[in-house]
Amino acid sequence: MSHKLNQIQNWPELALQAKWSVTALAKKCRVSRETLREHFLRQRKTHPRAWLAEQRQQYAAELLFAGGSIKETSASLNYKKPTNFNRAFKAFWGFCPSKLPEKKGESWQND
Repeated sequence: MSHKLNQIQNWPELALQAKWSVTALAKKCRVSRETLREHFLRQRKTHPRAWLAEQRQQYAAELLFAGGSIKETSASLNYKKPTNFNRAFKAFWGFCPSKLPEKKGESWQND
């Protein structure tokens, strides 16, 4: 297992920089996709693709809570169309982004 992956502490920042792509994340970490996958399975008990999707949706909620529109948030998250973002958001959170509660802390989090 690559020791350098254990040293990385800014995973969410790297996910954003890699635009939530496993291939781009592996390149940023200077490891193969397979090495990255093994690291994630060992350290996080999940596949990097699933972790990246979760990070993307967490970031989406942050942007929306900060006052970003659905269209702006969709573009910031590199979705080709806002409808694709809406679909992914609803699949992850269980409701449409337009239904996001006003205050963080209300029962919106995906448990």
